[in-house]
Amino acid sequence: MVLTERHGGPWLLFIHQLPAKPGYARVRLWRRLQRIGAVQVKSSVWGLPVTNESLEDFQWLAEEVQGADGEALICQATFVAGLTDEVSEALLAAAGSAPQPESRASAPKPGSARSFDPMDFRGRVWVTRRGAKADRIGSAWLIKRFVDSDATFKFVSETGYVPSAGEIRFDMYEAEFSHQGDACTFEVLASTFVSVDRAVAAIGEIVHDIDLKESRFARPETEGIRLLLLDGVCREAVADERRLELGFALFDVLWNALNGRAHSFGSLGGDAQREADGDPRSAPGAGGMDP
Repeated sequence: MVLTERHGGPWLLFIHQLPAKPGYARVRLWRRLQRIGAVQVKSSVWGLPVTNESLEDFQWLAEEVQGADGEALICQATFVAGLTDEVSEALLAAAGSAPQPESRASAPKPGSARSFDPMDFRGRVWVTRRGAKADRIGSAWLIKRFVDSDATFKFVSETGYVPSAGEIRFDMYEAEFSHQGDACTFEVLASTFVSVDRAVAAIGEIVHDIDLKESRFARPETEGIRLLLLDGVCREAVADERRLELGFALFDVLWNALNGRAHSFGSLGGDAQREADGDPRSAPGAGGMDP
């Protein structure tokens, strides 16, 4: 069958090679590929329609493969002939269910909390990809609430962006803060800037499962937050600035609920910002956000 007679493509292909051992790395990769809806073209070749989300998924998987001493390539291709009917139909089904493209690394390892002085990150412009979804919205919320209440955000194209002086990239390929191993960007930022906060840790688990399409933590709040973010905020708002505005309100409410608190962050970021400023109101037993 000539696939291009029925769907012009092109397609993103993920081509990988992993060491024979440990065997669980292959199983984990296979499961991840299944979860993102990739179609197995050959034993180590998987395909997805060309979308920003597909490219992002393959890029994170490539980093995981390389972290396991393997090799991974991502390419764009158009099939001419040689595919079985089964694979062709699977690719066409994947194309039909894929979201339409939106107009729109090195990072510290998780667990290295307070690796940086937050003061060094004040007054910066934080740059990320257009089309913000769960991880980017959550990461921007964490930056605004725990790093710099005056932080500004800039949204750029998927690839090829060269940062200017004073800009910090996050959740994009080759960013200063992005996925690290199997941790999403929110988790990396939290481990870097937030020392102890049980609500932030819980939100990290929620964002992880939404962003990586997993059920590792399976928190009861996850499906509701997924619905509100992806089917609510991201459909309601086309502009990324509006997505952040709505997302910040959602994460504020979630943070307070997980902490059992009735009050929201103030415009300056509440206790988190006061702690960074050395305000005594952030000390245990002090006033501030506590009821």
